[in-house]
Amino acid sequence: MTLPDYAIEARGLVKTYPATKTTSEMQALKGIDLVIPRGSIFGLLGPNGAGKSTFINILAGLCKKTSGTVSIWGRDIDERPRDARAAIGVVPQEIAADPFFTPRESLEVQAGMYGVPASERRTMELLNALGLGDKANAYVRQLSGGMKRRLMVAKAMTHNPPVLILDEPTAGVDVELRKQLWAYVVELNRRGVTIVLTTHYLEEAQELCDQIAIVNRGQVVACEPTGTLLARMDIRNVVVTPEEPVTVAPTLPGFETKLRAAGAFAVSYRTGQSSVEQVLAAVRGAGLHIKDIATEDPDLEDVFVSLTSAPAPIDA
Repeated sequence: MTLPDYAIEARGLVKTYPATKTTSEMQALKGIDLVIPRGSIFGLLGPNGAGKSTFINILAGLCKKTSGTVSIWGRDIDERPRDARAAIGVVPQEIAADPFFTPRESLEVQAGMYGVPASERRTMELLNALGLGDKANAYVRQLSGGMKRRLMVAKAMTHNPPVLILDEPTAGVDVELRKQLWAYVVELNRRGVTIVLTTHYLEEAQELCDQIAIVNRGQVVACEPTGTLLARMDIRNVVVTPEEPVTVAPTLPGFETKLRAAGAFAVSYRTGQSSVEQVLAAVRGAGLHIKDIATEDPDLEDVFVSLTSAPAPIDA
């Protein structure tokens, strides 16, 4: 069997919510073109209301698109809806598990819904992999929030889908549990599972994702390999530690400054317009004596803010 080039392929995807008595017509997706390579860890980022959840709900069959085409694992969601849905597992933002079931029962029911034969079910394998083996027979209502979140991941994997969508999977999860969850996700990816991740923890996306798409106001404003996306920013920071610690970031004409810990401050500059030497000259011109300096490259948060704070495109 030939594997598809793309795990998910959306072309001209539009979703318009009709007007109601209390709301006007709203276009949540405005002709999105997005391809997610097979075998990647793909970040789907954007501010609240950008259209990420609408896109995921269309993939999951919870929301009908207005126009455009979508394929999951090479299966068109209109022509082969059941096959397309079987190719993905979705971990939603909201925890959805029957509190009166045990984790073992939850996974068994989920596997049954997808028609997985009893002999092929991996209930305990999944629970053990996500650190829930010792809670297999406890009631879901007795689990902590982090455990319930991991149970949602296990449920999404019961039918062994080639694509796993994680919608804010670490919201409300402590640091240690987050590390465990990401270790499992990375292992799944090594086995060939394509991961689609939405998160507000931008450092997670920067560390984990091979490629990132940023959605804003229903449109894709960037879709590039993570390194390429970061390289688009020509802003650099010079962190200055003065001989005498400051309590207020100094005002330097032509530069933006921010106070840092221990009396240091950061100076932002554009590489095409200024240089480190000009930054240091401005610092000295402000009467400050420099004890130490360090330079910083932009991170994903800088790129995200730059792209999502731009004015909305004018619709034709």
